[in-house]
Amino acid sequence: MSTVALPNTNFQSQISIEDLRSLAAQFNILLEAGPDEDAYLTLLQSAEAIYEHFETIDDYIHPALVPTATLSERKYWRPQREDNVLNAWSHRCELKATNPQTALLAGRSVAFKDNISVGGLPTTLGTRSSLLSKQGIDYPIATIDASVVSRVLDAGATVKGSTTCETYSASTLSSTSFRGPVQNPWAHGYSAGGSSSGSGALIGSNLVSKLKGVSFGDAVDMAIGGDQGGSIRLPAAYNGCYGMKATHGLIPYTGVMALSPMVDHVGPIANNLEDIALLLQVLAGYDGMDARMTAESPLRDHVLDYPALLRESFAECESGTSASRPSFRVGLLKEAFQFPGMDPAIASHVLETSKQAFEGMGVSVVEVSVPLHAEGPLIWTAATRATMSDWAIASQTPGYLSYHPPHMKLQWPPNQDMYEVLSDTNPTIMNLIFCSAFLKDKYGPGVEAKAHRKVFQLRQAYDDALSQVDVLIMPTTLGLASQHPELTRDGKRTGIMERINPAIGLSSNTCSFNVTGHPALSVPCGFEKDPTTGQMLPVGMQIVGRKWDEKMVLKAAAFFQVGSQDKEKTPAQPGHSHL
Repeated sequence: MSTVALPNTNFQSQISIEDLRSLAAQFNILLEAGPDEDAYLTLLQSAEAIYEHFETIDDYIHPALVPTATLSERKYWRPQREDNVLNAWSHRCELKATNPQTALLAGRSVAFKDNISVGGLPTTLGTRSSLLSKQGIDYPIATIDASVVSRVLDAGATVKGSTTCETYSASTLSSTSFRGPVQNPWAHGYSAGGSSSGSGALIGSNLVSKLKGVSFGDAVDMAIGGDQGGSIRLPAAYNGCYGMKATHGLIPYTGVMALSPMVDHVGPIANNLEDIALLLQVLAGYDGMDARMTAESPLRDHVLDYPALLRESFAECESGTSASRPSFRVGLLKEAFQFPGMDPAIASHVLETSKQAFEGMGVSVVEVSVPLHAEGPLIWTAATRATMSDWAIASQTPGYLSYHPPHMKLQWPPNQDMYEVLSDTNPTIMNLIFCSAFLKDKYGPGVEAKAHRKVFQLRQAYDDALSQVDVLIMPTTLGLASQHPELTRDGKRTGIMERINPAIGLSSNTCSFNVTGHPALSVPCGFEKDPTTGQMLPVGMQIVGRKWDEKMVLKAAAFFQVGSQDKEKTPAQPGHSHL
């Protein structure tokens, strides 16, 4: 590395010797007056000059991210309350590509989590506008289409808008958005899961509307969410739908606001497996910009035909007797049923339902032990906690080439106003900021680096288990959706721990697969009754496969679906615990 430029004669630096000395003092360094001090001042001014230059020049919009041409102008609106009963919509629009490349999603409607750039629409990140732009009055308007957005439009879909997400995408609950809680369509006042809360609630509402004959306002066929610790799979489980976190690097994250590059995923939420497979085919494949993608990521024309593979799996399900079907092995992950805080009713429900469904289809079901799974949440935390605020809140660019959404100018450093806004909505964010400063100061980078090495150990432990079985099965969540924590009392906000406690541990069975990168799909697994209120609520089962083996994950889901069909009952009828 070398100094490539010094200030030209037209640049008047505002940096003084006193400023330089103050900077040095932050590192407990005392500069002595003289040539060395003067040299460092000149070098510092050169960096200032270059950055001042870049503050003024035009930005660059990558051709692949230029908003796709649409039939109508890119307008947006905030939905009326009667059209947004669940508070699941953030902004609405009606976008169709002028010249779609395929008809894979023709006639279908799609919505995107509100941390995904949709050209012409505001991005809110579930927080107040003053934290996202220098002007602070209005939310910043996206100047690009994220890779997943352009791919959906190019497949002929209609983009209906953006969905409410939790503040900075950092909550497993659905009560932290600046615009208020997202409601679970099965039970008002209950969590829809986070952080893709709006996406999960909208898709879940489709089934509720069909079964119970109620309307929640404007609906959508499919949705796209983001997942760093379970933020697709948890909402899918709590809302009774399907949600997939594909192998890390299969679907490009370009144009989506990061939480932490190592665990960032974006993926589909839908009411059926066919739509999951279809969206997977549309979204997957290398985009040339996202460094999360690797040499194993398929080029676009090498993406598997997941819908065709799923049809083959359903055909296998219907072919003759169980003895004549091609065999595969399912492993019930022992430790995943025994996490502290696991509701015994949920553990028993998923265990019994999965065994009956798979064994009824002639699939071998065995118990598998991965002791390190119990430490997965600790590994996930240690591998991300010291630096997550750098990516998610300070919006820092990583050391490798990346393409940050150009319209986002997040507030940094924190100030008193930011502290008060976040403490009122999602104190988890201030916790991330405080933890980052403390952990870096006390431990430096060494512990996080060690945790990254432990990720490789955890990945190998799952790989070893998956060499004995084809998929791993476990509960997606530790319990049923909880009621929203009380946000205010007597006109004042409730205590921070009172609002954080309900979220603790919710991602215990999901976050490990974000750091290891294995594909994971939450599938509907019937219903159970909230013992306190008697409310029937959905249960989710998670299927985890080998990296890059989404085909087998979908196959296992198809066999489970067919094997469960004879036992399905509607939750609208009292006394039945399965859908």
